[in-house]
Amino acid sequence: MPKLPRASGGEAVRVLGRLGFHPVLQRGSHVILRHVDGRGCVVPLHRELKVGTLSGVLRQAGVSTDDFIRST
Repeated sequence: MPKLPRASGGEAVRVLGRLGFHPVLQRGSHVILRHVDGRGCVVPLHRELKVGTLSGVLRQAGVSTDDFIRST
């Protein structure tokens, strides 16, 4: 499994958008995304996401690291 790149919250939302997720709600600095098949995740809109936070977002979304990197 390749290393996760450093990404901001906005970049993560854009990449997840390419993978079929769309924003449903924003509360403060967090965006809730939903996929057409019902999967969802919460992405904090920080300037730089820590690797563990990004990993947790991808786990919530059911997206592999490879798919995320390929879509950047």
